[in-house]
Amino acid sequence: MEIKGKVHEVAPTVQVTESLKKRELILEYIENPQYPEYLKFEAIQDRCNLLDSVKVGDDVEVFFNLKGRPWTDKAGKKSYFNSMQLWKVNVLAGANSAAAPAYAPPADISSAPEDDDLPF
Repeated sequence: MEIKGKVHEVAPTVQVTESLKKRELILEYIENPQYPEYLKFEAIQDRCNLLDSVKVGDDVEVFFNLKGRPWTDKAGKKSYFNSMQLWKVNVLAGANSAAAPAYAPPADISSAPEDDDLPF
């Protein structure tokens, strides 16, 4: 699955157990501008490094797997949990990137040579 949005937060890598590390990415998804959604993705193990170059405010495309699992508490009550595990992130536009102007800057005519023989 994939989705596009704006990076709202990039969490530091957390060592959950001796053999598991995890990092979270919060993405602002605006399908309806009046009600933006904030989606939490997790990167695990070596995929934590995928978020090193991602900055808050970047427009990104996130590729992920949707995971779901049951859990039964001590009282026997069953609950279900979902997670979105990212496996690829493409930065579409950086937060600090400025688009190049679509025109050439004006020439500085004050530095034109004085011995100009143009008729005007």
